Amino acid sequence: QLQLVESGGGLVQPGGSLRLSCAASGFTLDNYAIGWFRQAPGKEREGVTCISSGAGTKFADSVKGRFTISRDNAKNTVYLQMNSLSVEDTAIYYCAARGLLCGSSWSSWGGFGYWGQGTQVTVSS
Repeated sequence: QLQLVESGGGLVQPGGSLRLSCAASGFTLDNYAIGWFRQAPGKEREGVTCISSGAGTKFADSVKGRFTISRDNAKNTVYLQMNSLSVEDTAIYYCAARGLLCGSSWSSWGGFGYWGQGTQVTVSS
């Protein structure tokens, strides 16, 4: 059974950092593009970043220079490092898997077929 499990969320002060993990079971992550999405209360789910099977990356403008994405194929895990967090980053963060490449439509959540359950990130003083 294909499964993605996110972890690492929590409460952090503005300007702080968090690292989220997306661990896969039942399949090999390095054969897939992995995206991170987030959804804040009352808002649409939005694409944050994506890493292709070949390690090419995409980022939303709102997180460029603050967030990085990486994969550890030996651990079958993808990481989202979030720095300089602001209250606007507060949301539930989800990881998702699709084919080999992020592609030009990576930020559209409908293109991803496998999803984790999400992890809450709250940025507050």
